[in-house]
Amino acid sequence: MAEAALHTETTCKIRHVHIECPICLSRFTDPKILDCLHSFCLKCLQELIDKQDPKTDIIICPMCNKETSIPDEGLSDLLSCFFLSSLIDDVINLKGPKEDINPPVSTCEGCDEGLEAVSRCVDCEVNYCKTCLTIHAKLKSHRHHQIVNAVGVSNERPKDKDKTEAQKCRKHTDQELCFYCDTCELLVCLKCAVFDHRASNHNLSEIKDSIRSCRRAVDEALQKFDECRKQFQKVNDSIKHSQRILQLMVDRALRDIVAKEEKEITKIRNASRLLQERVTQIGQERGEGFESIQSSNHDKMSRAEQIVASVNDLMQHADDFELLDLKPKVMHNLDFHKELQFQTVRHSKSFIGFKGHDIVTDADLGEILEEEKWEIKTKFCKYGEGEGEFKYTRDVACFSNGNVVVIDSTRCLLSTFTSKGSYKSTGVQSGTEDGKLKQPFGVTVTSDDLVLVTDGQDVKVYDRELRYIRQFRPSQNQVEGQSKSLLRGISVDKKDRIAVADCKRKVISLHNMDGSIISTIHHDDISSYYQLSVSSKERLIFTDYGNKKLVCVDFMGNEVFNISTSIDGRPVHFYGVCCDGAGDIYVSGYCRGFDSGIHHYDASGEHIGCVARGLNYYQGMKFTPTGDLIVADSHSVKILHRL
Repeated sequence: MAEAALHTETTCKIRHVHIECPICLSRFTDPKILDCLHSFCLKCLQELIDKQDPKTDIIICPMCNKETSIPDEGLSDLLSCFFLSSLIDDVINLKGPKEDINPPVSTCEGCDEGLEAVSRCVDCEVNYCKTCLTIHAKLKSHRHHQIVNAVGVSNERPKDKDKTEAQKCRKHTDQELCFYCDTCELLVCLKCAVFDHRASNHNLSEIKDSIRSCRRAVDEALQKFDECRKQFQKVNDSIKHSQRILQLMVDRALRDIVAKEEKEITKIRNASRLLQERVTQIGQERGEGFESIQSSNHDKMSRAEQIVASVNDLMQHADDFELLDLKPKVMHNLDFHKELQFQTVRHSKSFIGFKGHDIVTDADLGEILEEEKWEIKTKFCKYGEGEGEFKYTRDVACFSNGNVVVIDSTRCLLSTFTSKGSYKSTGVQSGTEDGKLKQPFGVTVTSDDLVLVTDGQDVKVYDRELRYIRQFRPSQNQVEGQSKSLLRGISVDKKDRIAVADCKRKVISLHNMDGSIISTIHHDDISSYYQLSVSSKERLIFTDYGNKKLVCVDFMGNEVFNISTSIDGRPVHFYGVCCDGAGDIYVSGYCRGFDSGIHHYDASGEHIGCVARGLNYYQGMKFTPTGDLIVADSHSVKILHRL
């Protein structure tokens, strides 16, 4: 019966997972621990070094390839793994109850054998024979089990056994180990303490204090590893984002090439094929570079995980004396986080494009663009007070058909233009006083082409023909101790949730289309001159013109990033801001005597590069449905096209 019990699933798991040497695949014989915390038979280690250079004083772990110095006294002086030896002894000595001529009254749930004497683990509510219960208790570390026999008679709970049993000193075999010398990193007895460790520079402490200190040090090291894991995740997410953008840009470039090829198919097929191959090659080369960095980061993380797994296994199974014996090696292995640095990628390498030439020859279809650049496609309007003229273009927005609406904050007017810059209308068609603009600042357009304008304390709503519909007030009426509200930036997302910024109260309010409030976010960096945008990632991005900052918060008000804006070492006032479909951020900047241009940031706030220059005094800007960029440039409007 005992032999049957030994072949249960539980005992097989012990034999294969815990007590077999990875070299000989047999039960451990005199197991020894290497510096990497892997264990092997002494005989197997001896055979291993017999095959290597006899002058070598190190042994290489066959599992992880880490090196361990061979002690002067030989491999036998390596630390023994008492836990494995004890576990092997328990498995070997397992014996089941003797067979009885009487029929069994119950069945063991570990080995499925019918047994007369079956005990029940109340903690787990499972019936076991004596043999399986012994194995179960050792694997699960259940030291306090109340045992009830099969007919319901309760046995006494076994007395609690101290996890730490006194061990004898190796040097003074009649003395128990009672101190730990932090200076020598050794367990010592009373005689050792008196004769060998009594110098003033030896730091002796009681074993229980040293155990607490050791576990605390391991916990701190593991916490640092958690920070490394978070850093790895952040870098890995950034790389994935770059890969997605790269693939989008590669696909877009290929489509442009094919479109140009179709126009001049008879003359440019060969040139088109060469360009496609080159774009694909560039994409593959950069993609391989991204994958190489990502693979390197994964390898570093994998090695770190292996070390942590070994340490966690040791912390779970080793007794206190063994833990202190292994403390120097454990802490040495946990020092890896100091050198765990993850590589990043240049986000600018995600861009690739194509620019077709106006005059196409058989060998010259166009050129491949390996850096993101924008150029002015259309410019319209000028300074003045006539039709289609502006005193001060504060902000712009775009309808679904590509037509543009522009706000003139000096003349308190809205104007509309075609996508090619042709003037359509000026003013607002309103028969009431409410529809007139008094302090217009920001403008945006919803998915169904409703025009929203911030005007003093109110948001006013117009249709595509600029006919007044309604208005709502995001902030409450002024009460004692509060400032009067003054609305500035406004933006909508794809779900037509409206974000409105109040520079006096320093709040951003999020609304439904009917004006009802969703949430209110307070932030000290909301200033009088700034713009606001809502990204596809449910984040609010705004510029602090006066303090030269770019700020991002989520819909709950949690700050994602808050960065100072400087270009080439010069502080820059960022004003206009908008986001593309991927969540990347574009901002327009101003620096006296310096053309700071339009700059591209990724969704985490990392600067990618300057994508356009040549504008005067950048104000609000928005993306068109076709991906162009409309910019209010003080006295004119410019539409930029990505090359």
